[in-house]
Amino acid sequence: MRGRLSNRGAMFSYVSLEDRTCRGRRRARRWMGGRRGREGDQTLLKVRKRIEGAFWLKTVGAGARRASLGGQSWRERRFCKRCGHRFRWRSVWSASRMSDATTHELLRRFVWGVPVYRQRFGALVSAPAIECFYRRVRACMAWAEEFREPFAGAVEWDETTFGGTRHGKRGWGAAGKVIVFSIVKRNGQVKAMPIAAHRRAEGMRPIQAHTREGALYSTDEWHAYATLKLRGEHVVIRKEKGKPVGRDPINGIEGFWSYAKNGLYSYRGVPRKYFHLYLGEVCYRFNHRTEDLKPLLVKLLKTTSIQNISPKLVQSR
Repeated sequence: MRGRLSNRGAMFSYVSLEDRTCRGRRRARRWMGGRRGREGDQTLLKVRKRIEGAFWLKTVGAGARRASLGGQSWRERRFCKRCGHRFRWRSVWSASRMSDATTHELLRRFVWGVPVYRQRFGALVSAPAIECFYRRVRACMAWAEEFREPFAGAVEWDETTFGGTRHGKRGWGAAGKVIVFSIVKRNGQVKAMPIAAHRRAEGMRPIQAHTREGALYSTDEWHAYATLKLRGEHVVIRKEKGKPVGRDPINGIEGFWSYAKNGLYSYRGVPRKYFHLYLGEVCYRFNHRTEDLKPLLVKLLKTTSIQNISPKLVQSR
């Protein structure tokens, strides 16, 4: 039984195949070729499904087809050239159910750094809707930063902790803190990622993934960096009275830590399971600090699939 739209498009009237004209039944008997029994019943079922599908595509309007296919026309669905599997591609921009004017205004406030709690009196939509939209924007920014090419040349590595003031143990084992590794290139680009613990294995994994062999590494005196000589040239920067002492240090990592912590301070606390998204946002803003973010984010949201950022919305660990 199929649903069919009326002429006005406001009501659904369910019309079965038997209540339509006899043309379809006669055509089905002619296609069956006189077959009877179980084989004839299966053939009749296939013919009925084919006729109902053709009748639905012919009679139902394009708007109803687009609504039934998740916002896309049945002709706009894509398929794999290898296996023929059909799928729907939806961008993050089109996945939002808000109007374009509302989306542009929320994106403008996001670029200005206005948190959701400051929009409670002049909000265009509800606070949960704004949070969901901003979370997707941060996921797109973090997803774009992951595809940045590995750094080469002179780079600097350092680690720090993010989190509020806690009573009790201090240092790398403090409760409620997130350990973050960051790498800064000579031209000002940066990459940052949270790690599970302050151990050598956790620290060397991002170095191998985000830097090329033969680079000039500038690090502190942590013993985990001793094996960097196998990948390139290693320079240890020692600090005296808070100032680095060594061979032409970049000293840009401290500036990024200040930029990141001051940027996250305006949110008055960040959920732990979404911290990697906020960190990706900070890196994206830092790497595009000399550009206008509004057109960049509009293009990013319209060219990023919603399926790509779904695994990044919640941190796995």
